[in-house]
Amino acid sequence: MGKLDVLQWGPDRLRIGPWRGGGAVASIVPAPGPAPSTDAVRRALVLLARQGYRSVLTSALTYAEQQPFIAASFTVHERLHLLRHDLRDIERRRSHPPDARLRRGRRRDRDTVLAVDRAAFDAFWRFDAQGLADARRATPSSRVRVADAGAAGVVAYGVTGRAGALGYLQRLAVDPAHQGRGLGTALVADALHWARRHGAASLLVNTQEANSVALALYEHIGFVREPYGLAVLERPLDGIEATT
Repeated sequence: MGKLDVLQWGPDRLRIGPWRGGGAVASIVPAPGPAPSTDAVRRALVLLARQGYRSVLTSALTYAEQQPFIAASFTVHERLHLLRHDLRDIERRRSHPPDARLRRGRRRDRDTVLAVDRAAFDAFWRFDAQGLADARRATPSSRVRVADAGAAGVVAYGVTGRAGALGYLQRLAVDPAHQGRGLGTALVADALHWARRHGAASLLVNTQEANSVALALYEHIGFVREPYGLAVLERPLDGIEATT
């Protein structure tokens, strides 16, 4: 089974593969659009169990997307805040912090970007190369911006995408050794203006409920919490073929 296999039964499309690039934990991600049927989710579970996976995690799902997975006996692994920023009238903020230059991310920055990601997130949420590629491909258009601190190299980065009228801040990471210097604020402001220039009416971002620092940053910049957050769901696969 490949890293990004696509399963399709009629209108139901799911992407499946290993969670964060390897191991006995699988990942299941619904394709953009209407939520898949519970039957499609259960059929995907059988395929994953036959491949030897022991458990499966979803991507961060909206309330509507969660329903067929909950019907297939998934439970909540972690809840996330979902926040939205209206782009019709956004404040012009300084987009370049004093000790770093924001620039387009390049292919040669990948290893440094992933090192920043490892430093910024715990093991469950860290990106590997495949996770970074998935974040970039999650929307029809996207871009990577990095904060380049000269001799210190890349010390922060962000991935922003757009799908129709919605923009998405897919990832924001700042090396802990360089936090508190305005890098996160500059990258978010840069993402807001990029999304608006490319036709988005609002920008969405999610963050862990326990990540009070990120939540405070987003709300300070003008993001507002949505009534329903997101959730990552999980399900063990032991004995799945006997019960599905």
